[in-house]
Amino acid sequence: MLRAMIAAVVQMTSGSEVARNLSCAAELIEAAARRGAEIVALPENFALMREATGPGRNPHAQDVPGGEIVRFLRERAAEHRIVLAGGTFPERIDGDSRVFNTSIVIDRGGEILARYRKIHLFDVDLPGAVHRESESVAPGSEVVVAKLADCTLGLSVCYDVRFPELYRALVDRGATVLLVPAAFTVPTGRDHWEVLLRARAIESQCFVIAAAQWGEHGPTRRSYGRAQIVDPWGTVLCTAPDGEGVALAELDFGRLEDVRRRLPSLRHRRL
Repeated sequence: MLRAMIAAVVQMTSGSEVARNLSCAAELIEAAARRGAEIVALPENFALMREATGPGRNPHAQDVPGGEIVRFLRERAAEHRIVLAGGTFPERIDGDSRVFNTSIVIDRGGEILARYRKIHLFDVDLPGAVHRESESVAPGSEVVVAKLADCTLGLSVCYDVRFPELYRALVDRGATVLLVPAAFTVPTGRDHWEVLLRARAIESQCFVIAAAQWGEHGPTRRSYGRAQIVDPWGTVLCTAPDGEGVALAELDFGRLEDVRRRLPSLRHRRL
């Protein structure tokens, strides 16, 4: 019999001080674990949200598995006996001033299960703001899943959510839960965030766990928030209110199997 799991999404307002961000993340991880969360997801850039991300070496770029941020994630997962989806952090690239925008999944024993480097980079012109993530971040190229006892996690990051072909590739590799740590802007978040999350859940017939940044990170950078968990039918199970905090929901894998059996769209594919 398929069991259920409790998942938590963390919502943060990260800034440029790594120590402060890690302290806040530790408190929110502990709060989620105390409420029974077995999987806890952190947002994109949880440990460092820089005001400007132009060209030039990032002084906080991390080595994997040896960096400070990676050690923090491994210690918190082992301390609370949880699976920890570690948002993203800047991963050092030898011989390149750019970094990877990297997400890792840690198991209950503190071991790294999977590492994903964000594939699709946020190079856009929005009202009042121009974003060029590719100036400081190199794209990844691998589709990554992490197999747990009761489910398979499909890894993605923020802007990836606009590219459904990535999620179809994750489903083809067995994904039943999609991770989408994000720092959506206010204009795109207001009109697109929930629509995109629900669309990916419905077409993939997966749970979606979407941790989020919220609020003002500096004079020119704000994030939309609304961290959510969505079920395979596209129903929003929980949404974090404005502010830093956590939201929890039950992932009922019997429900997932029922949706896939009754509406077998994944088996009806022709392309």
